[in-house]
Amino acid sequence: MTRSDKNTSDTEIETLFAAARSAPPTVPEALMASILADAGQMQPAQPAQGGVFSWLRALGGGPGVGGLVFATCVGFWIGVAPPANLPDLAGQLLNLQSSTDIDDSDLTGFGWDIEEG
Repeated sequence: MTRSDKNTSDTEIETLFAAARSAPPTVPEALMASILADAGQMQPAQPAQGGVFSWLRALGGGPGVGGLVFATCVGFWIGVAPPANLPDLAGQLLNLQSSTDIDDSDLTGFGWDIEEG
């Protein structure tokens, strides 16, 4: 296929597209009214706008709010009473605990207590 053949076929296709755009298909008014009526019946009822419920819908409804509450509770719990493996950052910031208070018994769970030899 040469360059001129490609240009000729593109021109022919463009003329066919122009002819199709000049006479778009029409839908009968009765059919369009029936389609719109059916679509209106299938739409869910719109709840009242504003208030707390609009915020809940924006957050993802019940599942989204439940996940946020759970993550907040777990974050607060870990922040207040961290597991033994994690450093107590709040205590370190408030000088309630120094980083030298860690004993070697905390390192046995990771296999760091094994020595060579």
